[in-house]
Amino acid sequence: MTTPSEPGDGRSDPSLSAIMSERRQLINLAYRLLGSLADAEDVVQETYTRWYAMTRQQQEAITTPGAWLTKVAGRICLDLLGSARARRESYVGEWIPEPLPDRTEWINGRSGDTTTDPADRITLDESVNMAFLVVLESMTPAERVAFILHDVFRYPFTEVAEIVGRTPAACRQLATSARRRIHASQPPATPTAQQAGIVRDFKQAWEAKDINALIGLLDPDATGIADGGGLVSAVLRPIVGGEQIARYAIDIAGRVPDLTILERTVNGQPGLVAQQDGVTVMVMAFDVAGDRIKRLWAIRNPEKLRPWTVGPQH
Repeated sequence: MTTPSEPGDGRSDPSLSAIMSERRQLINLAYRLLGSLADAEDVVQETYTRWYAMTRQQQEAITTPGAWLTKVAGRICLDLLGSARARRESYVGEWIPEPLPDRTEWINGRSGDTTTDPADRITLDESVNMAFLVVLESMTPAERVAFILHDVFRYPFTEVAEIVGRTPAACRQLATSARRRIHASQPPATPTAQQAGIVRDFKQAWEAKDINALIGLLDPDATGIADGGGLVSAVLRPIVGGEQIARYAIDIAGRVPDLTILERTVNGQPGLVAQQDGVTVMVMAFDVAGDRIKRLWAIRNPEKLRPWTVGPQH
């Protein structure tokens, strides 16, 4: 984002550093609320646009600029979530949140620009893993905003209420409802090292086209979801059942024999990336319960793979 300066007299804004230091917090908030880095970047841009549209006197009247920026960003996200619900209902196939690479994987690829991209500013904790984001998608916009602001970012309900436009008591109920959904959908956490081993075994079985090994790694009731976009056709419905998912994976391996499968961190957890001629064409995220894969998501929409393709070749 271009760094704005104080309009009018051409001098730099003395509070610019403090204001811009809020950017990382805003991008983290907006991504968790929207599940889309592209939309989150737009929200942050719009938030700063509104700040710099004010006069210096109006800015100085705001005692806590960081809280003001968060409130504006939260309200923009709340409005976008309402319209996003309608857009995603008309989305061809299943809508999956945009996957994030590890901070070491993506540096802005623009010539001569060594600035770390906003993806590097996203804290990759449990509140951005794919299973968590998918549950958030099932919530109402108000539930999602109240829960993320309070439970993840620790904002008091009095401040959450100003953003959501409801009473603090109502926001508390929204967050409680959202919390129940999260707890009901989350199995006991599997250690990261164990997850990585299972994902590695899946990769090796997939490369070997070993259907029995794949079936053994998948929960019998596992669910697989794949999206699409542009020239990539979407899988219209979830694939249910470990054997069915394994057969679909083998079918893809047969139809696209030149795929290169790489182990990568996806939204802070072990995942896989499929490349064709050095270009990322699919990112896979996994939900591991115990020693089996319970859910997997294959993101193939080129628009969502932007963070995986703009960086330099490794």
